Amino acid sequence: MKIKIYVIVIFLSLGIVACTQAPALKIYTLDVPKIAMVKNSHYQYKILKVTFPQSIREEMSEKINFSYTNDERGVYQNSQWSNTMSKLLQGTLIDMFDKSKLFKTVVSDTSTLKEDYRLESNIFTFEHRVRGIESYSVISIQFTLIDGNTGKLIKSKRFYYQEKTKSTNAKGYVDATNVAIAKLGKDLIHWMK
Repeated sequence: MKIKIYVIVIFLSLGIVACTQAPALKIYTLDVPKIAMVKNSHYQYKILKVTFPQSIREEMSEKINFSYTNDERGVYQNSQWSNTMSKLLQGTLIDMFDKSKLFKTVVSDTSTLKEDYRLESNIFTFEHRVRGIESYSVISIQFTLIDGNTGKLIKSKRFYYQEKTKSTNAKGYVDATNVAIAKLGKDLIHWMK
């Protein structure tokens, strides 16, 4: 009889513990899109330095941002990025430019290599925007190309993407964000040519 009571108590305890455990944390990253190689670029013997992206409005941490209205914002509790969004974006940009062969070499701003050109970026929006049953990945980033020798502006452009998600959860958002990043990569390389 005592053994049955102990067994029942153990199973009840395990059931309570199992029910109170939080779901496993899901870690996501940005996919580096396929980029076509640029032939005969006038930058082919130049060095590009990609600076650490700055955020104008949002905190760029590992947390995945969402909003339900312009005033209601939050972060996912059980899903996050594999690194800060600024680092992920910087690494993705460097990888895209490297694959394009637009420049001789592409380095981060931590490199001591003297650059011919510097690409700065300001992030205005990088979030999962949920409005009722509609859900979007929204990205707004301004890129500024600067002459590394003179410090003068060469050109600047703001890119905006709103990609519909297949679901309103973090996975749907990340998938749509990767589609938007692929479009950004193609547009950015074309703009830089």
